Amino acid sequence: MSALVFGHKNPDTDSITSAIAFSHLKNQLGLNSIPCVLGSINKESKYVLDYFNVDEPIYIDNVKTQLEDLNLKKVTGLYPEASILTAYKSMQDNKLKTLPIINEDGKLLGITTMYDIAVSSIKGNFYHLNTTLSNVAKGLDGTIITGDERILDGNILVAAFYYESLKGRLSSNTIVIVGDRYDIIEYSLESNVQLLIITGNQEIPAEYIEDGKKRNIPIISVPTDTYITSKIINQCNFVSSIMKRKDLVKFKLTDYTEEIKDEMVNTNFSNYPVVDENHIFKGFISRKHLLSPVGKNVILVDHNEYGQSAEGLKEANILEIVDHHKLGDIATTTPINFRNIPVGSTCTVVYSLFKENNIEIPKTIAGVLLSGIISDTLFFKSPTTTFFDKEAVDALNKILNLNLEEFSTNMFKAGTSLEGQTIEEIFFKDFKEFDIEGFKVGVGQVFTLAVEDILNKKEEFLEFINSIHHAKDYHLTLLLATDIINEGSYLLFESNNKQIIPIAFNVDNIQGVFSSGVVSRKKQVIPRITDAINTLK
Repeated sequence: MSALVFGHKNPDTDSITSAIAFSHLKNQLGLNSIPCVLGSINKESKYVLDYFNVDEPIYIDNVKTQLEDLNLKKVTGLYPEASILTAYKSMQDNKLKTLPIINEDGKLLGITTMYDIAVSSIKGNFYHLNTTLSNVAKGLDGTIITGDERILDGNILVAAFYYESLKGRLSSNTIVIVGDRYDIIEYSLESNVQLLIITGNQEIPAEYIEDGKKRNIPIISVPTDTYITSKIINQCNFVSSIMKRKDLVKFKLTDYTEEIKDEMVNTNFSNYPVVDENHIFKGFISRKHLLSPVGKNVILVDHNEYGQSAEGLKEANILEIVDHHKLGDIATTTPINFRNIPVGSTCTVVYSLFKENNIEIPKTIAGVLLSGIISDTLFFKSPTTTFFDKEAVDALNKILNLNLEEFSTNMFKAGTSLEGQTIEEIFFKDFKEFDIEGFKVGVGQVFTLAVEDILNKKEEFLEFINSIHHAKDYHLTLLLATDIINEGSYLLFESNNKQIIPIAFNVDNIQGVFSSGVVSRKKQVIPRITDAINTLK
């Protein structure tokens, strides 16, 4: 199972590029992984990916456990042309109670169970046979004396009568079971029966064999007596004759375990077939699978809080976390690798892991790593910037040889353009939810070179912020319109306590007020809000 590597919801460039770079590193180290993204890719990130010709991560909306994540019971299916007896022996040898019946392409046609076989041996049609010649020979452990492979479809007659009693009862539709009754064998051949089964391993006179060949009548010699043969022969029928195909309860690989529980509780089957999108049989699921389900393998970058991560994360198997934020609320049941360093970008941490593992960084990966650091540190203008961020950019640019001023300017221009975006899209462009001292707080941030595009629509933004505030039951809902050039943020907000914003940012309680020097949500905004909430308690 591949590990899914992803950043937080409403992904920014650092979140996206660190997922791509770290997935590459894990693949080089032998762990199969896939870079993913939990939301739309913003313009800045798209500029970066296009510039370095890097594929976009795969979009996922949750990491809930699906049937494809489970260790389904793998069972080799049978073709519908197999015999019931073959199905029984397969179940007995492999200790199974259910078998899938599939076509040559592997598509599920139906299932048969040990119960179905038992019922067929008690209540089945003992007077009709529909199967192949080879199924009969194999099922009765017999030897084909004459005749080539063919489909048999006729009525069974056990020749326990006198020869005279059989006159007029045999035809090309008759399958005759007989012992060493040569008169009946001769009459059967003369009547051109469909199949002649001779029991007890009796020696068959050569003239009868020749007559059978001449008339193209199959003759099978079996070791069992007539009674046993007649009891077994109906189990040589095609397994399709007892196969369940109507009202079959089956699931798809993409189904979520939480969604199939009710179906399994309300039906009384031991095993349920699972198919893929092309109806190819993939295995069986039972109630045991739901008692201790194996979730998806995931690796988190640039976050370590449930509220910022994929839905269903508690069902997943977290393998590793690489971050540069404060410790959140994510907990694991087993020890994991958790690398959290107070630097300006998760990409700086990922870069250090490349160096620690002595893994060469190709140009494309160097490009996304450098972009993530420049983006998250605002090209070193953010107070979160450290010596390690600058050192990483310098080393990465030795691989790339970029004009950093020109590249960063073009990247920020691409990313800060708000043209064509709705109020909702701008607000959720980079939005995170926090639990601060027991209070729910939502903070969105938009970096822009044209802050007037937001301030000119201040009332519309405030109306939207108000609706989100009440819908999500936040204590504080805040949008930071961060001016990259003037190195500060304009504040639009809704709060249950009017003193939070003035205390946190030392500004007036006015919508659109400018807070100089405030550019980092992690390093400045959240700590200040936390202090303000504690002050007001």
